[in-house]
Amino acid sequence: MRPKDFFGTFLSFGGGSLTGLMTLMAETQNGSDRQHSSRGPNWLLVLGIGAVALFLLAAAAAGGIYYYAVSEFEKPGPVASGSSEETIYTLPRGQGLIQIAQDLENMGLISNAVIFRFGVMQNEASGSLKAGEYAIPSRASMFDIMEILREGKSILYKLTIPEGLTSAQIIRLVNADETLVGSVEAVPDEGTLLPETYLFQRGTTAEGIVEQMQSDARATIDELWENRTPDLPLKSKEEAIILASIVEKETGVAAERKRVAAVFINRLRRGMRMESDPTIIYGLTQGEPLGRGLRKSELAKETPYNTYIIDRLPPTPIANPGYASIEAVLNPADTKELFFVADGTGGHVFAKTYAQHRRNVAAWRRIERERKQR
Repeated sequence: MRPKDFFGTFLSFGGGSLTGLMTLMAETQNGSDRQHSSRGPNWLLVLGIGAVALFLLAAAAAGGIYYYAVSEFEKPGPVASGSSEETIYTLPRGQGLIQIAQDLENMGLISNAVIFRFGVMQNEASGSLKAGEYAIPSRASMFDIMEILREGKSILYKLTIPEGLTSAQIIRLVNADETLVGSVEAVPDEGTLLPETYLFQRGTTAEGIVEQMQSDARATIDELWENRTPDLPLKSKEEAIILASIVEKETGVAAERKRVAAVFINRLRRGMRMESDPTIIYGLTQGEPLGRGLRKSELAKETPYNTYIIDRLPPTPIANPGYASIEAVLNPADTKELFFVADGTGGHVFAKTYAQHRRNVAAWRRIERERKQR
């Protein structure tokens, strides 16, 4: 309750009560004058008036104390120590109001633990303060702090998982995060984690973040599968993720992602091999960087992932594709193109015929030679 609210109530109550009391006292005095004019003072009346006076004094004192407490609860708080604009405060799970108030006072965030407890109880927020790690601004009032804790505005940490990483690489990133609690031992299946930026509070476990990645990956493929282009040569969601992982590794250019997907879709429709270099690398290193170009012997090396040899998709994804690559595979560009090769600028040049593709490859080889000569 704010000070003006209290005093409006107090004056309303007190004013009416005082008028009634004065009327009663006047009537009593008149009656006493008539009945006891010859007997001297009416000590019962004197005691009654004294009691009323004491009551009014006590009420006024209580009102003053209440006003002071509410004013202290709502006025700007202490300045943060040093040059910091905020102070980090952690509210442990299960901690009671008495300890919360004492910790805040000990940290110099509030001036009086008792007044903080009083204000929280007056606002019926005792059981609503949420555990977490909070950034308390300099000069925040006790009321402001109560609202921050009640609304659970705790500090959020960020973990960014880039598209195209293998599950093993993602788990290494998760385990390296110093804020997450614990570690992940088992590496999830390839393609079951959604690359994304994840926000989390202190106290979140590494296992919990991985479970969220898996849940988001399932939700993503479920959503996009329902809205896919009809008659795609993909028999299942699993095949969609496998192809999306290839698209993810083939291009990092957002504008050509659906075009690259269309090339592979068109090749699948014709029964052509995928002939994707990243699939060869995955068969050799399980997706770890090769650190050099592919050798001719590796192009011909038989592995379940070498799409220059096998007539189908690889048995599993070769990475964890992002939302855009999955969407590109399920809604590819409308084109008849069957080939693409690097163009020397980070993107690709596309072709509908093998003859045209050979010319594009020759142009790319010239670019490679010129770069080596520099």
